[in-house]
Amino acid sequence: MSPNMTHAITGEEQAKLYQIRMELYTKMEALTQIPWYYLAAVDQYERNLRFSRKDLPKPEGAIGIYYPKEVWSGPINPNSEDTNPVTIGVFGGMGQDGNGDGVANRLDDEDVLYTMANYIQSYGSDHHNVKIALWDYYQRDKTVALIMGHMKVFKHFGRLELDQHAFPVPIRSNHSYKNTWGDRRGWGGLRMHEGTDIFANYGVPVRSTCYGIIEVKGWNRFGGWRVGIRDLNNTYHYFAHLNGFAKDLTVGQIVEPGMIIGSVGSSGYGPPGTAGKFPPHLHYGMYKDNGYTEWSFDPFPHLRAWERQERNRK
Repeated sequence: MSPNMTHAITGEEQAKLYQIRMELYTKMEALTQIPWYYLAAVDQYERNLRFSRKDLPKPEGAIGIYYPKEVWSGPINPNSEDTNPVTIGVFGGMGQDGNGDGVANRLDDEDVLYTMANYIQSYGSDHHNVKIALWDYYQRDKTVALIMGHMKVFKHFGRLELDQHAFPVPIRSNHSYKNTWGDRRGWGGLRMHEGTDIFANYGVPVRSTCYGIIEVKGWNRFGGWRVGIRDLNNTYHYFAHLNGFAKDLTVGQIVEPGMIIGSVGSSGYGPPGTAGKFPPHLHYGMYKDNGYTEWSFDPFPHLRAWERQERNRK
């Protein structure tokens, strides 16, 4: 039931993984009364940590939640490979038997997911207590915020298959771009360009590239009118130099690929409202959160892929 995740998987394999995960989430919801979308959000957050960090093993099963041996078995347990739920409990470990086979295996999907669900349930199953449980576990406000954002998206759409993307401007619009990530920039002081500039005319619609949550909306001295979207991969998508925002766009709003969030402009490099210091274009950046910090990475390959996929769909 735990297909190896170390190779590139096909669309059929991915669909099967989604089915397996949803079956596990709903089973644990029935056992613990923790709604499936909270469990999906924690699992999704941790899975992305494991793909973005070198100090964590890559997930091999359907569930991405990771427990180090000392957390699972107990910090003073002389047997770091202990799978006995009784002795694990004696030594203060978290490991639980989730499938009723009498073994608490930290590499078993059901045991791992049940252990997390049971931990959260010990605080309560309502939203407020789930947040407290997650803060006590992760000790990081941003982590809790990211998981709550993932939860909102899963709950809103009612499914896990949310990995489609869209190009940030209509592909039939008159636009151009090239790989400018890492270039030198002099406006406001010498620094690295953390994104790709997509040149287009004033007023060309700017669209969400992903499923996610509006995390930031407003003015930035350098970026002008800008929007930040957090997706289900713990990635922050940054849209800057906008001419304006879509009507009624708000922080915390759920978005999906292709949804209009604003339009191309030339705002920035001054107090609110400053514009026209450069040709109209969209600055598009991507930043990854790894549970400790956040860093910029090159969006150009993703933009090329999303543009190609959208042209193929059309």
